[in-house]
Formats: sequence, C-alpha cells, structure tokens
Amino acid sequence: MVSVLEEFRLQSRFCAEFGSPFTSQLLARGADDIEREGVVARFTAGWPGQPRTDAVSLRWAGSLHAAALTMRDATLAAEYPGSRTDWSMDRIWPAASAFMQRDEAWVRDFMRSPPQTNETGRSTGLAAGFLWLAQRTPEPFHLFELGASAGLNLNWDRFAYAHPPWGRAAAGGPFIPTEVRGAEPPPWRSIAIASRAACDQNPLDASSTEDCLRLRAYVWADQAARLERLNAAIDLAQSTSVRVEKADAADWTRRALAGEMPMGTSVVYHSVFLQYPPRVVREGILDAIAAAGARTSPGRRLAWLSFEPESIVGGPHGSARYVLHAAVWDAGKRNDTTLAEVDPHGRHLTWLV
Repeated sequence: MVSVLEEFRLQSRFCAEFGSPFTSQLLARGADDIEREGVVARFTAGWPGQPRTDAVSLRWAGSLHAAALTMRDATLAAEYPGSRTDWSMDRIWPAASAFMQRDEAWVRDFMRSPPQTNETGRSTGLAAGFLWLAQRTPEPFHLFELGASAGLNLNWDRFAYAHPPWGRAAAGGPFIPTEVRGAEPPPWRSIAIASRAACDQNPLDASSTEDCLRLRAYVWADQAARLERLNAAIDLAQSTSVRVEKADAADWTRRALAGEMPMGTSVVYHSVFLQYPPRVVREGILDAIAAAGARTSPGRRLAWLSFEPESIVGGPHGSARYVLHAAVWDAGKRNDTTLAEVDPHGRHLTWLV
C-alpha cells in the first residue's frame, strides 16, 4: 500500500503534469513537512484508510484553499493565486503553517470528506458519447449518472463547447474548451431527454453554500478557468434544480433499472468514478447493467457510457489511458465500442471511430 508520504509525492507530480504548479509545490512542501514530523504529519499520521484511494493530500490541500476562499485566514488568502498572480510558495508556506497550527480542528474536520471535483471538463467526452448513441439508438433518452457528486454533468447538453463544428461556443452554461483530435466526432444535434437521475455515496447539493465551497476548494487554486467553469455549472444546476440521491451505486442501479425498460434508450453513465468503489460494488453495478440489458426489447434499449481508466473497464492492466467506452443492448444482445481516448481533466479528446 502507498504510504501517506508517497501519496503526497505522487500527487505532487500529477499536479505538475496536469498544469498546476501551485498545487504541485504545495504538496511537495507538505511532504517535506511530514518527513520533518511537522504540523502536516499531525493530520496524516495513522491515516485509517488507503492514502492513495482516499486522496489524503488533496483533502489537505482542499482545506487550505477553502480557508483562502472564505477569508478564514486573511493572510493566507492574500498570498493565494486567487489574490495575486505572482504567488510564491516561500510566502504561502509560513502563512499556511500558522493557519494549521491555529485552526487544527477545522482542518481535521474538512479532511474527513473525500475530494469531489465534479470536473465539467469531462463533459466533451460525455457529450460526444451521447451524440454517437443518438445516431444509433431511439429517443427519448433516460439518463442515470453514477458517482455524480453534485450532478453538474447531468446538464452536459446545456453546456457551451469550444469544438467549432458543434457551434456551441455561444450557448449557455459553462464553456468547455476541450481540444478535439483524431477523427471527427458526431455532429451536434438536439436529443430528447425524458428524465435525469443520479446517485452518489456522499452527494453534494448545488444549492448549499457549504457544499459549493467544498466543490470550489478542490479545484486547484491556480486554475482559474476551471473554477470559472465550475461556478457557471453550479449556477446552471441551481436554475435546473438538479438533485442527486444519496445511495450505494450498486443498489441504486438495480432499483433504477428494475422492471421493463422504458421506450427509448436508458443510459447509465459515469466519469472517473468506477475506480473508487470496492470491488463488490463495482461487480454489483455491472451485474445490474447486464441484467437490465438482457431485458431489452425492440424500442426499449439500454446503453452504458463509461469514461474511465482503461484498466478498470477491461483494458490492459496498468494502462495509463482514459477511454470513453459504449456498450449498447438491443433485444438482449450487447455490442461494445471504444469511442475515444480522453484526458482525465478533459483537456483533449482523440476520437477513434
């Protein structure tokens, strides 16, 4: 098992690779502090779970960003990227250390909850998958999102997309700047959506000030465009009254897909979610989808759209690729297609079919 210190170092490298030098440097300082048995070690020593799965370093970094966003610590906030573009970790670290010393109980409480980013950048991949399905399966669509957090990506069809052929740049909702490579994905078209439903083990409420703070805190502090997209998606979710049910994903999927499939296409989808539940839950989800697929009939189809690490959805073990994969059941028969390779933050998409 990866240790807390190793998880901090590993996540620091990931943040650098994904364009956040601030978070990379912050986590590196946190790792150094753990090695010195400093204040950060007090929050992480004897961590009860698996540090990498629990994303301990991001929980800790999120607590500091939340303190800056809310002005809980004015000195820290004044040095964060949101206040100045010429931020310096040499100035930030003393302020962060003083804050952690003074407000230890608050930091501990914040770190109890897992990170929830609800990354809207992934919606280009989801949208392309839905458009591909719309060329092949009947409408209306019935949407079922797993691990939906605050349900922001339930509104994927209301977002603005930078991909020029889609002509969505002036649409409402957050602006998604994903670079599309490879073959041309399906053209944009309106899709009749009859219903939208979602679940999460610990859902966040887009109408809750506290929950929205948590979402914003987990956006890396030097990535202002991501934060702007998140804020726009929150506004949209509030206006459309998106709600996410608190439930175990396997149990919820079984209930959601019970009985005869409705007319049209029921679509179960998720993005960078399936790697987190225990194996028994993952197997329960897949069994529920397969059982529902076996009950499909003409005009009543089922689709499963997954945006996940390739190794999680049957690809080579250890593969670093994230892929968009579609499975479609028609009259009990299943057909699978890998549609795209997608950056996990949605920065770019390579269409494959």
